[in-house]
Amino acid sequence: MGKIIRAGVIGTGAWGRNHARVYSELPDVELIGVCDMRKEAADAIAQKHGTRAFYDVDDLLAQDDLDMISICTPTTTHFEIGIKAVEKGKHVLVEKPVTTTVQEAIELTSAARKAGVKLTVGFIERFNPVIQTIKDLKEEGELGAFVSMSTRRIGPFWPERVWDIGVVKDSAIHDVDALRHIAGGSPNTVFAVGGNLKHKYEDYVYAVLDFGNNVKGTVEANFLTPHKLRKISVTAEKGVIDGDYMTQELVIETERWLKHSKNKWQEPLRAELSAFVEAIREDKPPIVSGEDGIEVLKICEAILESIRTGEVVPF
Repeated sequence: MGKIIRAGVIGTGAWGRNHARVYSELPDVELIGVCDMRKEAADAIAQKHGTRAFYDVDDLLAQDDLDMISICTPTTTHFEIGIKAVEKGKHVLVEKPVTTTVQEAIELTSAARKAGVKLTVGFIERFNPVIQTIKDLKEEGELGAFVSMSTRRIGPFWPERVWDIGVVKDSAIHDVDALRHIAGGSPNTVFAVGGNLKHKYEDYVYAVLDFGNNVKGTVEANFLTPHKLRKISVTAEKGVIDGDYMTQELVIETERWLKHSKNKWQEPLRAELSAFVEAIREDKPPIVSGEDGIEVLKICEAILESIRTGEVVPF
């Protein structure tokens, strides 16, 4: 048995409930508390998982036996809660986007480094077998050079969410991180179109990311389409790849072969939280770093700037 890691969850909305569930299921992890300013919400999740309910962030962070927390609150609160947590010596997983602004992200990452704690950002698709396999295929080189990558993340807005950001930072950000991860670096330029058809913030976007070396990526996302899709396609020198984030199915077509993946479905959130727990337990860098969170947030800001100006934005 490994060292017991004691976790807490701040925010028990739609996604925070999943964090609490996974922590309660992981071996060698103890969920010592959940926190929400809505007493009924905190009580319900605490009772479900046999843990304590807290109604104030400071009260949860004051627990001496707390090793790590997940911040699953609205984006505008991430920075304040994250700073409090690292100053209390807690390891932090903060859901995307890491903070509201790039400057806040830089300050939070610096504070975590200074405090000697680990900080990771909730880019869940990094832990999806579809993205892991595509990254492996690129590095193995069997399909030759990658030429283009395109993603579609479309579907209705979750009514349970607190809407303080638009579709770029809330939804498309996952694919920006995935394409950056596959490409092995950030784009050189960004161009995007988008707007708000039905909502306060932008609710649709189509962005083109130029990664150099003849590699382009496109990201389509919206909060409009009734039917939910989460897909990625890759065109390579010697074949094409089509993947479905939700079913985790992959189809690879080359001149000679048509291959279907046989991967067993895995819950990406469980893989993500397990990996961060392991990084804490073994004192190694997390798979997704605070610097990753900064860089992806910068790309999202460039996308929003391009939407506003109608211009290509150098990155």
